[in-house]
Amino acid sequence: MSALTVKSSTPLCLLQDAGRFGVRHLGVTQGGALDWVSMSWANKLLNNALDAAVVEVTLGGLTLVAEADCCLALAGADLGAMLDDRPMAPWRSFFVRKGQQLRFTRPINGARAYLAAPGGFAALDVLGSCSTVTREGLGGLEGSGKALAEGDQLTYAGASFELHALPDHLIPDFSEQRPLDVVLGAQIGQFSGLSLFDAFNSDWTLDSRADRMGMRLLGPELVYQGKPMISEGIPLGAIQV
Repeated sequence: MSALTVKSSTPLCLLQDAGRFGVRHLGVTQGGALDWVSMSWANKLLNNALDAAVVEVTLGGLTLVAEADCCLALAGADLGAMLDDRPMAPWRSFFVRKGQQLRFTRPINGARAYLAAPGGFAALDVLGSCSTVTREGLGGLEGSGKALAEGDQLTYAGASFELHALPDHLIPDFSEQRPLDVVLGAQIGQFSGLSLFDAFNSDWTLDSRADRMGMRLLGPELVYQGKPMISEGIPLGAIQV
């Protein structure tokens, strides 16, 4: 079994897969890779199962040392990855020699990169997944929800000897601005008329207070005029006021 040793890391470098399913009745979130498209491409480049465990690197700060010659794949954000002193672009697989260091330095385009190894990284299965959910203490290498830390060993049992790269026309453009379609909720009529106008005719910005559960939007104050509501379940991608 081959391995990568974590030389340095941050609390935002996590082991992830497709997440946990069929456990919401236990109060457990799905979790999993935030950018599951990039995760799937990283695995596809190595002919892994698309939901195999990968390392999700957010904003950089991760350094890994190869304990053996291997072939890895990288997809998602460009976080200034360097293989020793050589820049390593995402959306391709690449060979790594024993002793070489793979570093993710800083965000250049996008926020999250996904590193895959042949066969997927090995980790303890908790409720059908090794996906790391720090808040709930689930997943990760030891199943306790911890982020990757210095000295951790990322092991994998597969092998790959072919290099692949994603065709240019399939590579997402993370700098492109796109409008988001919104399906109005049941309480839309209980906001003031001015609030409804402001909601769809104002600029909104992302606040720095964000985590893997949600992102806070900054903009005009929206005035709700209905009765107090009991908390209810929300779908993926919902906008809460």
